[in-house]
Amino acid sequence: MAKDVIVACDFSCAEKTYEFLGLFRGEKPFVKIGMELFYAEGPQIVREIKKRGHRIFLDLKLHDIPNTVKKTMAVLSGLDVDMTNVHAAGTVNMMKAAIEGLTRADGTRPLLIAVTQLTSTDQRSMEEDLWIEKPMGKVVEHYADNARKAGLDGVVCSPLEAKTVHALCGNNFITVTPGVRFEENAKGDQKRVMTPAQARAAGSDYIVMGRPITEADDPVKAYSKAKKEFAGE
Repeated sequence: MAKDVIVACDFSCAEKTYEFLGLFRGEKPFVKIGMELFYAEGPQIVREIKKRGHRIFLDLKLHDIPNTVKKTMAVLSGLDVDMTNVHAAGTVNMMKAAIEGLTRADGTRPLLIAVTQLTSTDQRSMEEDLWIEKPMGKVVEHYADNARKAGLDGVVCSPLEAKTVHALCGNNFITVTPGVRFEENAKGDQKRVMTPAQARAAGSDYIVMGRPITEADDPVKAYSKAKKEFAGE
């Protein structure tokens, strides 16, 4: 599977987003649209960025009762995104409902992946806040296996767990890994992190990078560095 860098466009408005994407002349990075931008601008921001030639990971992390998720995914399927997601904690039945809603009348659908544990969550907070006492690695494996059983295409996990997820669910099961930083970057609010080169060695299929690229002095140079370290380009 080809490896790629997904740039998290965590901006507060369309203007800032278009200004950022305009820096990439002749290049169309795979971009992530998260809750901040989607809630600020609505579906139109997705349509416009797609029209400009970018692949899109719509990162809304749906987590609700199966019927609500199914109906919401049916709406999102019309936006022509390339990838979207749910929380694996929503149960196997919810994930199955998500696929049903996302699948169009002609049988096509975007890739659907499930969030295992957020990369801002560590063992202590998982135990104290969520009352999940199993080891982090085992929890991620269990959630990934549930996603596989539900028919999803992969999971969001930290790069630390990518190799074990592939061992459990197969090499064609996608691992999308946030929590990736250059060696010189601060961790910020992330806890389970790696560099792009380390994530590649760990078996990540896609890495998601936001602030190390979007807040860099030269975002295009930072993106190129990430591509070179992770994808060899």
